[in-house]
Amino acid sequence: MGLNSLSGNWSCPLSRETPAETNDVSTYNPDIDEDKIREECGLFGVIGLTDAANFIALGLHALQHRGQEAGGIVTHDPKNGFNSVRRFGYVRDNFTSSETISMLPGAIGVGHVRYSTAGSKGNTAIRDVQPFFGEFSMGGAAIAHNGNLTNANSLRRDLIQRGSIFQSSSDSECIIHLMARSMGRTIPDRMKEALRQVEGAFSVVAMTRRKLIGVRDPLGIRPLVMGKFGDATVLASETCALDIIGADFVREIEPGEMVVVNEDQTIDSYRPFEPVRPQPCIFEYVYFSRPDSVLGGKSVYEVRRNIGKELAREAPVEADMVCPVPDSGTPAAIGYSQESGIPFEMGIIRNSYVGRTFIEPTEQIRNIGVRLKLNVNRALMKGKRVILVDDSVVRGTTSRKIKDMILEAGAAEVHFRIASPPTTWPCFFGVDMPTREELLASNMTEDQMRAYIGVDSLRFVSIDGLYRAVGIPGGRDPKAPAYYDAVFTGDYPIEPKDMLEQGFELKAAE
Repeated sequence: MGLNSLSGNWSCPLSRETPAETNDVSTYNPDIDEDKIREECGLFGVIGLTDAANFIALGLHALQHRGQEAGGIVTHDPKNGFNSVRRFGYVRDNFTSSETISMLPGAIGVGHVRYSTAGSKGNTAIRDVQPFFGEFSMGGAAIAHNGNLTNANSLRRDLIQRGSIFQSSSDSECIIHLMARSMGRTIPDRMKEALRQVEGAFSVVAMTRRKLIGVRDPLGIRPLVMGKFGDATVLASETCALDIIGADFVREIEPGEMVVVNEDQTIDSYRPFEPVRPQPCIFEYVYFSRPDSVLGGKSVYEVRRNIGKELAREAPVEADMVCPVPDSGTPAAIGYSQESGIPFEMGIIRNSYVGRTFIEPTEQIRNIGVRLKLNVNRALMKGKRVILVDDSVVRGTTSRKIKDMILEAGAAEVHFRIASPPTTWPCFFGVDMPTREELLASNMTEDQMRAYIGVDSLRFVSIDGLYRAVGIPGGRDPKAPAYYDAVFTGDYPIEPKDMLEQGFELKAAE
């Protein structure tokens, strides 16, 4: 069977696939995280565990920070074939009931949590939620993708001209269609051929009836790790997802590598791409990954604390306390405090239990805004000179509101220290972020940003300081950067073809 009716090619009855929920994802959300750069996907797969769906749900729960809009799980068992549940909302709300898990029998499965891209917000349909599924002549396959294909538009146009009918707005669906047109004899062979035709960032976790597959793009922009749980094998976006089920970390899937885990737990490793110098995303250390994960052999928490130490050396200021913007600014604030000797204090308390649409978006509530999630510890603030440490400044709107809260609590001075260089360029490799025109640092000098936010001083860690914190003593080599850092430098390792077609202009040659 071909792929021209993708949504009808499930081996399970369509009634087993959950319909779209009625909540409107475009409803006003008074959430400070709206002014953040956000990852789009988290992946988890397992082979060799009875009731695999239980473990996948736990793994996705640990990866919830990578995508909170929707999630899905696909499993396979010999009696029922492929089974799918895809829903909007948090993992805890959708994949914790025995009723849902009973719809997902099998010892092999893959799961996915997602954010949508900026262009499709408010228009997301359940068909856009991964994992995607395709039925091929040699059997079915489900695919979950983290990243972004920078030539997806041209691929999509070509595939449609050749007869493919797309069921979603996701670039990830291109992979399924390319596999369907491949003449490879096995599904892994078809996946190799398909992925050789795509450009951009991709970590993929896929499954057939008897195999679990993991692939990482040649640059290794998005992470992917392997673990063992007894005799079973696990693939996940981060090590924290292994920890939650008690799996042991084995190794990272290397940039440009495909691993195929067979039913008997033997593992085949392939190198289907032309070798290039890897450039994993440095922003994984700054913000995306959980601080308790290990990435590239480095503790994310330790790197963030080191960034704070670099900030203290590069941008000292006399103050009475160092205060993080919770939660992502906490490790860097600890590092700043340790290096500067200025006491660390929890001057802002985060309320983690605010619902996304629990209250009507009246003008009065809009004015409350950030206070629904953050509250100033007033007893600490009065008359104090405060250093606020945050991970990044994107539009600057949240930074201004937090500064206002600190001053209203009686602080004498507010100094912002940012644990990343100025974010001046958009990312097209699997990240949801504003356009260049919306990025504050693209349109203002550092001093102009300081005046706009309204703080006594504003400093960012330097790009060399960030590299030193990650463990490269000499800082960034501009001729051969060790990491993908285009959001700070404008140096894209792959031309974003789709965006260039839409008029995006690359940085002028120096």
